[in-house]
Amino acid sequence: MIEKIEIEGVHMEVDDNIRRYVLKKIAKLDKYLPKQAKESAHAEVILKSKESKGNRSTCEVTLFLPKETINVKESTQNIYAAIDIVEAKLKHQIEKYKELHASYKLRRHLVAKFRKKAAQKR
Repeated sequence: MIEKIEIEGVHMEVDDNIRRYVLKKIAKLDKYLPKQAKESAHAEVILKSKESKGNRSTCEVTLFLPKETINVKESTQNIYAAIDIVEAKLKHQIEKYKELHASYKLRRHLVAKFRKKAAQKR
């Protein structure tokens, strides 16, 4: 579970129900993170409400990881729907991060394995 999550409301009151919902959705994303990134992962959640433009609610999450920062933003009429969409987008971005920043030892091991197989075929 992501331990460090900061939740902030802009032009809205963040009540206990919204706080619990955000914690439930964002904190469980650590299972998608690589092992070396789990300890230092830190998330900032900003919830905004604009009643002047058709009652739009915005959820913006910034996830700080060891070699990269992932920023996802979504705006809908319902704050809970915005949180759900942001969670799905974060899952996708974390998968990309995981592929890009795979362990160096794992990558080296796989390259050595393929070279060995290629040498045996010759």
